[in-house]
Amino acid sequence: MKTLFEQEGAEEIVARIGTLQPGSARQWGKMDVAQMMAHCSATMDMASGRLNLPRIFIGRLIGRIFKPIYTNEKPFSKNGPTDKQLVVADARDFAREQEKLKAKVREFHEGGEAKCTRHPHPFFGPLTPQQWARGSYKHLDHHLRQFGV
Repeated sequence: MKTLFEQEGAEEIVARIGTLQPGSARQWGKMDVAQMMAHCSATMDMASGRLNLPRIFIGRLIGRIFKPIYTNEKPFSKNGPTDKQLVVADARDFAREQEKLKAKVREFHEGGEAKCTRHPHPFFGPLTPQQWARGSYKHLDHHLRQFGV
């Protein structure tokens, strides 16, 4: 599985984000394409340490059991749960969200392990920088597949 610390993985994700269009139709889920990019930007803020969400109760109980889902080779399944704090329901500007997300992916890649958060994931708990980089790639890939790119 690729990671966002690898040049190839980061470039691929940025290129795929660039192919999204304002009319890109979702294949599952509730968010439109601009909302999805805003959601993904928030998750990149978590990985970069700009957004530190508290651990959720259920994550404290079972998060470590499910941690391999975030870091293994298998793509995420459709319609998985989303933390309430990361749901984007308001209208967003497509072009602004697209540029913001591409910039955040590049910043995370360029910052490398030194700039990766040490704050635990709200559900999965403590992650290494490599786990954040792999899980973030998987999350972005999941949402890009959601919109057919």
